[in-house]
This record gives sequence, structure tokens and C-alpha cells, in this order.
Amino acid sequence: MHSATVWLSSLTLAAAGGWLAATVFSAPATSKEPRFPQLTMEQLSDLQKPLGEQIMKVSSVGIGGPYNPMIRSPVLGQRLYDLFYYLRWQTSVPTRLNEFAILIIGRQWRSQVEWFAHAPLAAKAGLPPDVIAELKAGNRPSKMADDEAVVYDFVTELTTTKKVSDETFARAKKIFNDQQIVDLTAVAGNYVMVAMILAMAEETVPPGKEEPFKVGEK
Repeated sequence: MHSATVWLSSLTLAAAGGWLAATVFSAPATSKEPRFPQLTMEQLSDLQKPLGEQIMKVSSVGIGGPYNPMIRSPVLGQRLYDLFYYLRWQTSVPTRLNEFAILIIGRQWRSQVEWFAHAPLAAKAGLPPDVIAELKAGNRPSKMADDEAVVYDFVTELTTTKKVSDETFARAKKIFNDQQIVDLTAVAGNYVMVAMILAMAEETVPPGKEEPFKVGEK
């Protein structure tokens, strides 16, 4: 993976497992020893191997991202894997909006891995570059389509105020059906959890890649 094209291709392939496993071999956020040394298939226990095999079928680069810590708890890891799969590939929310919701959470958490992995996928799905850039800068994007504005306000309101106002919910109902509203809520909550796992494990972007969020930026 020596070019942006090949790297993006591997990201897309890895997404089939519910998460972009392209963060394997990622260095810890600090110079100390990694909190969760990278596991290989040969190191997995009998309880871990079935999940590891599923991950390897969809990942061209091995067991990375949150999979590395998750597989330490194989029963939980399997259930999360299945959830990730639904929320990435079977969700009722259109891909452009689903990826936008993930980016909103990634920006809130300043999650280097989430943003690095999902910004290219959001762009590929049709989310406008200006929307991505303004969100990355920490601003409410100024030129969103109606459905994008609903996703931004719904997800942001829910995660920051711990509720959804009647006005925002009514706007969502004009665009989404009941299943889509539930799925949108679930993908936002799921990627809060993913951001927590990544932060706890001190995962960062692959070696040689630039972190999206710089020290000192808001």
C-alpha cells in the first residue's frame, strides 16, 4: 500500500466487516509500549480464531482498528462485528448520510482513525468536499442539502444535549421513515463506542500517514 489509490481501495475492502481494518500495524498515540500489542492469527486462542477468520476474509491488512482490542473479548467482539456489519452494509440509511453521521461522531471525538478511514468513504459516497472540510474545521457546514442538514442537526443535538427536540424530530420524519431514524441513531451511538475503543487503545493512523487533527486545533 504505497499510494493513496491503493490505500483507499484497501479501506473500501476492509469496510465489509463493519469497520475499516486498514489500521493494522498502527502505532500507539504515544512513544510508550502499545496498550494492546497487535495480534496475529497465530496468536489467537481457539475462542478468538473464528472471529479472526471472519475479519481476515474482509480485510486485506489483517486484524486492525478496534478489532485488535475487541478480539480480546471474543464473544463481545463477535456480536460487535455483526452489529458493525449491519450498520455499514445493511442499514436503511443511504451511504452518503450514514458516512456523514460517522464523520460527525469522529469530529466530536477528534478520532484520528475514524476520520482518516471514513472521510474518503464519505466523499466517494457523494458527500460534498466543502461539507467535509467545514465539518473537519469544527463548524456546522454552511451548504448542506436538506437531508444532510437533518442528519447533522439530529446527530449533533442527540449527542450533545442528550435529547432530540420536537422540531428536529419532525424534520427527520419528513425525510426518513421510522427504521431509518432508528438506524441513524444506532450508527451514531455505535461510532461513539468505536471512538471510545480507539481512544482507550490509543490507536492512530497507519505509519507514514498524516493525522487529520493537529495538536492545538479546536
